[in-house]
Amino acid sequence: MNIIKNSLPEDGFPIVDVSNVRESYVLGSLEIPVLSDVNLKTERREFLAIMGPSGPGKSTLVNLIDYLGRPTAGQALVKGHDLNRMPDQELVHLKELEVDFVFQTFNLVPYLTALENVLLPTFANSRINIDPTRSARELYEVIGIHNHMHHRPGELSGEQSQWVSIAPHINDPAIRLADDPTGNLYLRKGAEVLRIFKGLNNEGRTVVIVTHDPEIAKYANRVILVKDEIIQYN
Repeated sequence: MNIIKNSLPEDGFPIVDVSNVRESYVLGSLEIPVLSDVNLKTERREFLAIMGPSGPGKSTLVNLIDYLGRPTAGQALVKGHDLNRMPDQELVHLKELEVDFVFQTFNLVPYLTALENVLLPTFANSRINIDPTRSARELYEVIGIHNHMHHRPGELSGEQSQWVSIAPHINDPAIRLADDPTGNLYLRKGAEVLRIFKGLNNEGRTVVIVTHDPEIAKYANRVILVKDEIIQYN
């Protein structure tokens, strides 16, 4: 499969650099802290697992990496871009090109085919010198669901929908984020999904997975625990 290479930072340049970040939500007259003085660096080619109890801390940290949030205090750099200094339009542009988020609940558009769902991010924002349709067709050949490209999500099994949702983004993003990507698959298929992520990591992509499962975390090079508003170990 011919994948257009991304312009990644050089080795040693953190793709994610979170420094002294504090994040809180305001509820009426109350300020509810979510992250307190969090520091995290994620390098190119790293496979990072984020673990922790249910709560907003993990999601808030992931939203920073996914260009979806700005810290209340401190600095969050993603590929060298300061999130607090970027206009909203530029954030949206970079998110589509640099970060791919794999949702636990598939997040497929029901009236689009499997092929169109994969092509959707490229309609408004794609890299130059890339044929999205050709790349998507090659992609489905590789993951073995080419016979279902023109089926809508309602015509797919849960397993097939999961394969569509985890398909490598044809914009070739620098960072792959996943929220419990094997939650809807049985054990053997879940292991295949994790091998896909590990393969992308071996090719130079940064992979970040949010999980509650220690067995999934074993695929990562590093595991951090987000608990009580801080990263407790890394």
